[in-house]
Amino acid sequence: MGRSGRVTLTDVAKASGVSRATVSFVLNDDPRQTISAATRERVMEAAQDLGYVVHGIARALREGSSRIVVLNVDWGMEGNFSRSYVRGLDEELAEHGHILLVRHGHAIPEATQQVLDTIAPRAVLRLGEAYLQGQEPTEEDWENGFAANAALQIGYLAERGHTRIAMGMTDREYPLTEARLGFAQEAVRRLGLPLLERFVVPRPRRAGAAAVETFLAAHTDVTALAAFDDDIALRALTALSDLGLRVPEDVAVIGFDETEYGSLSTPALTTVHIDAEILGRIAARNALGIDPGELTPPPGRIVVRESA
Repeated sequence: MGRSGRVTLTDVAKASGVSRATVSFVLNDDPRQTISAATRERVMEAAQDLGYVVHGIARALREGSSRIVVLNVDWGMEGNFSRSYVRGLDEELAEHGHILLVRHGHAIPEATQQVLDTIAPRAVLRLGEAYLQGQEPTEEDWENGFAANAALQIGYLAERGHTRIAMGMTDREYPLTEARLGFAQEAVRRLGLPLLERFVVPRPRRAGAAAVETFLAAHTDVTALAAFDDDIALRALTALSDLGLRVPEDVAVIGFDETEYGSLSTPALTTVHIDAEILGRIAARNALGIDPGELTPPPGRIVVRESA
């Protein structure tokens, strides 16, 4: 082994009985070199037996970038969608010899640039990039995308006879807040229903109950609440219970982007489940310049429980 204690290319070369250059060509799968299958197998076996690990910094210098892909996830986007997206992205990158680095929350540009300069990533992604840039949804988005999932939530309430629906919003502005509300408003427009009434369900518990009470007193025709996410839906369920109102008899409530806590509430929370693992895999292949092939994300689905 070398002075640092790491197994080196020289060690692998000695063990396999070939030159150091040949080891490098094999381990880096250099397409420009013609090396016999037997030699490749001998080198790979020696590397495995010795526990050789590719030196990331050296390879980054050679290739012009590291084998790291950076994903930025803004505040307010944590949930089943982001978790499943990250899982798919991570697994697909790993299958192609790359590593995922996830950065959560807002970071100042200087700090972000320092990270990028240090690791020289293969690619930098941002969850929901197209929507964060204000890109209008395509008809494909309405068929099987973020817009379609927003429409699924509204449609479930409309199918059960609710025509006056309110949108329960977070008390913090998140990057996708306006896009999320816009998709929901377009969904009711397409259904021929009145625009959604919008109100905030804040923390703490007493403030949430007061906000719900004030809103319902001013909008007596509202019979259903479509929440920004499961967190807001659970706040609403608590507020309605504190006010002595029945769910779903007095007000129906539906969440969005299922979390594990919805099944534990009373009544259990009806919500929208979104599996984005395939989207993560598609993003990984696009970042690496690989054809996504026939990968198609599954549509969102309603998790039917008692609250709506």
